[in-house]
Amino acid sequence: MIIITGATGALGGATTEHLLQRMPADEIVVVARDAAKAEHFARAGVEVRHGDYAEPDSLPAAFAGADQLLLVSSNDPAEDAVALHRAAIDAAVHVGVGRVLYTSHQAAAPDNPFRPGQDHAATEQLLAESGLPWTSLRNGFYAHSLQWLAGPWRETGVITVPGDGPVSWTAREDEAEAAARILEADGAYDGAVTLTAPRTWTFAELAAAASEATGRDIGLRLLDDDEWVAGRTAAGQPEQMTGFLLGFHRAARAGFFAGTDPVLTELLGREPRSAVDALV
Repeated sequence: MIIITGATGALGGATTEHLLQRMPADEIVVVARDAAKAEHFARAGVEVRHGDYAEPDSLPAAFAGADQLLLVSSNDPAEDAVALHRAAIDAAVHVGVGRVLYTSHQAAAPDNPFRPGQDHAATEQLLAESGLPWTSLRNGFYAHSLQWLAGPWRETGVITVPGDGPVSWTAREDEAEAAARILEADGAYDGAVTLTAPRTWTFAELAAAASEATGRDIGLRLLDDDEWVAGRTAAGQPEQMTGFLLGFHRAARAGFFAGTDPVLTELLGREPRSAVDALV
């Protein structure tokens, strides 16, 4: 049995949809904080269970019977993600899950300026210490993030960022399909598996691609960190979110997102979606 957490979210939901195309619904269970929001899966014949990382007592029953458990990582920057993941891993150990597959990030490292990278590294360490078979899906940076990281360039004609660095922007839709294929492979992938698009893009390259796609001259303006933060603050962005996004830009400048790997292309059997598709 395959159990999917975060089933009402974009990644967990899309992974479940791909699995439904490949196997009987009664071999899949989805876990959601609000089971009512997963009603469409119940109508398709999938068992829906309540489970919430923040409610550890809900997790053993939610994970019971899992040959494979897709543990979708917490994405709330206000939460203690590692503590939430620890609760989920402890529950998986308690009920004897066959394998945990965790949605990590290509830049999982304790020295990553982008905080989720540190959280993913800490969670991978918990998995390694758990005694369970595990797979870490080190996904490339989600390309749909460009919709806010690149700023309002359609209105201004300029992409304004605090420095620039190469990023292997990867479509979340492709990551979901790859996750389903790895789950279908039933243990063929062990440990850390990097899943990225085959090339990187800098914001300078994306500005040039946007110019070509739109027929407009889209420029690039590089600011220092303080100037960029001041602009975001003046625009009304919460301080916590500004700091969160600045961590991404610092990590990109340091090359944390510059790696690429052919595994995603091999799993999909086609070329992954381009960052330009997500931007324009």
